[in-house]
Amino acid sequence: MNSSRQSTVLFGVNCMTPWRALQWVRLMRSRLGLGAGPAIAMVLVATLAGCSRAEDNPAAKGGSREPASAKKLAGITYWNDKKPEIPWSIHIVKLDRAQADLVFTSTLARNTVFGLSTLGSQIGSVPASVGKPVVGINGDFYVVDHGPYIGDPRGLQIMNGEVVSAPTDQVVFWIDATSQPHSAHVESKFTLTWPDGATSPLKLNEERSARESVLYTPRLGPSTRAVGGREVVVAREADSPWLPLTIATHYTLKVTEVRDTGDTSLKGDRMVLSFGAKVANAATLVVGSILKISTGTDPELSGVRFAIGGGNIMIFQGVVQDIQIPSGGAYKYRSVLERHPRSAVGFNRTHIFLVEVDGRQPDLSVGMTLHELGEYMRGLGCEEAMNFDGGGSSTLWVDGKVVNSPCNGSERDIGNGLVVVRKPTEQAAGGK
Repeated sequence: MNSSRQSTVLFGVNCMTPWRALQWVRLMRSRLGLGAGPAIAMVLVATLAGCSRAEDNPAAKGGSREPASAKKLAGITYWNDKKPEIPWSIHIVKLDRAQADLVFTSTLARNTVFGLSTLGSQIGSVPASVGKPVVGINGDFYVVDHGPYIGDPRGLQIMNGEVVSAPTDQVVFWIDATSQPHSAHVESKFTLTWPDGATSPLKLNEERSARESVLYTPRLGPSTRAVGGREVVVAREADSPWLPLTIATHYTLKVTEVRDTGDTSLKGDRMVLSFGAKVANAATLVVGSILKISTGTDPELSGVRFAIGGGNIMIFQGVVQDIQIPSGGAYKYRSVLERHPRSAVGFNRTHIFLVEVDGRQPDLSVGMTLHELGEYMRGLGCEEAMNFDGGGSSTLWVDGKVVNSPCNGSERDIGNGLVVVRKPTEQAAGGK
């Protein structure tokens, strides 16, 4: 093994836990085409000897004591923690859960599932009736390909009570009906019941394959953007609930129009069910057919008005998690072990934390692995934590401006965001 390869492995393993170091060496061995020779074993043993103690890990120390220079607003503390020896530049917002006028909401680019815009632009579109934005951070991973569904969030999103994106295999952060925060996997139980009583899984406002059924609402954009298959326009049957779509709700719908050309208009107060070419039951639908849909989940989220998806659980019940990644080298998995810009949310019994780590800027901040970020947030006092989209998307906005240093030099257009608003005192007291 030549010296450059030795230094690459040594750099990767330094200051990691034993498990993380082993994962890193395996990754480097695969990427560099190295064998499992004695040289790697020696590097692994030598570097682990200096990494096993938590006190030697700067991430584990966190930044729990905000400096005297921290910016303070009612119920909000913001500071920038810099560790030049690495270097790291970490931006922290600490929210007092007892501050009743602070409320979480989520945003969409252009207020539709389709499309991208900066976090600052999304914050600017928050209606005054929702509250005055005071803090914001980028949100879920999203479709980045320049296709008909660019910007579509990967996971669940509930915006001011409206379900705009369904759960997938992503972790979700939400505030329940009693104002308690949660971060966990949420399983979709969205279902479609056909006229004959058969049921099928149902997706929401996303690209449709040949074997899938997707419900489209006006929140997607002006039309379904689907190609081919069969689409039916539906209306409310009798006293069924209607738009905006809400979580944990059952709907009874009547088919008012059948189309076989795709890309049906969503303008006006209408919903469209879209079926791939291989969904056989779609051929049985005619005007007047009665369909039922359910927006259930596990766990059940009745009454939830805010939820946003993310990536991985980093802290669970006070324990920093070792995130398992599949072999194969795909970037979405490999990047877990690499240092990149990061965004995250965490909480304990008294506070909620929004954390952004700058990265890919060697003179300012190199970024963190997810394990390092988990260690750091545990040092802040978080008992639960999960990450959001990172890289060029990582953006933190406080009191009217972006406070971090985005790695691309300016804000990137993103799919959605998490925003904390301050409600007028009378609305906060009423729980609105």
